[in-house]
Amino acid sequence: MPTPDQVRGRLFPGHALDSPAQEQRLPIANLTPFIIAYSFVVMAVAYSARGASGFGAAVALPLLALVLPLKLLVPAWTLIAAVAGTALLGSDRNKVLWGEIGRLIPGTLIGVVLGLLIFTRLDADTLALWVGGFVLAYGAYSLWTTFGAAKPHLPAKTAALVGGMLGGLTGTTVGTFGSTFYAIYFDAIKLGKDNYRATMTAILLTLSLARGTGYYLVGEFTRDVLIVSALLLPPMFLGIFIGDRIHHGMSELAFRRTVACALIVSGLALLLK
Repeated sequence: MPTPDQVRGRLFPGHALDSPAQEQRLPIANLTPFIIAYSFVVMAVAYSARGASGFGAAVALPLLALVLPLKLLVPAWTLIAAVAGTALLGSDRNKVLWGEIGRLIPGTLIGVVLGLLIFTRLDADTLALWVGGFVLAYGAYSLWTTFGAAKPHLPAKTAALVGGMLGGLTGTTVGTFGSTFYAIYFDAIKLGKDNYRATMTAILLTLSLARGTGYYLVGEFTRDVLIVSALLLPPMFLGIFIGDRIHHGMSELAFRRTVACALIVSGLALLLK
């Protein structure tokens, strides 16, 4: 059976497997009490928002990237997203429109392969610039839409292909924000609110499993990635528990603007890091 490095060499023959940039990882000894405490708070607050309002968890990744290398954090986020998606799907699984999931999967798989190609070729510093620029643009777009800006409308078949490819590409390269592009398709088919959250959770879980398989094949699930994942899972569960039991006092509009502003600030911080 081929090793992960051999598989990675076959998938991406031009990639230098032993380059210092690719092998850059955060030694576990450098996880200071401050970094651990900061990460715990960020995860708990972000997933409390997700549990209470159905969105908001994505802001955790760029905030965590201020203290953790993205080459370590993105694969770890995939494991966390898979566990969170399974937990959040729960009783909503009967509301999932599996036919729509099937229409998104071909484009998603293409996007995952392209995302792996990009991710394995970028060093940690370059990836931070990519993520910072994307998060800044996404935050600005999210804030813009809260003031009544029109969202893109595409024919259903085109939206399924574009949404799937960009969702898979973005989710694999930067670890999150794929939901933005899946929303293009859900908007095109006028998906009702009763099915929206369940179907979105299901396709994001599918994406997590697909890109997780890819990360495993190219050897990205290192010991440090697994340890960081284990450290971030407890506050994630705590956040979901709290979010399920609280009523968010802030209006949805105000909350969306707060999340958008947090994304803009964290994107700028990553660019200037």
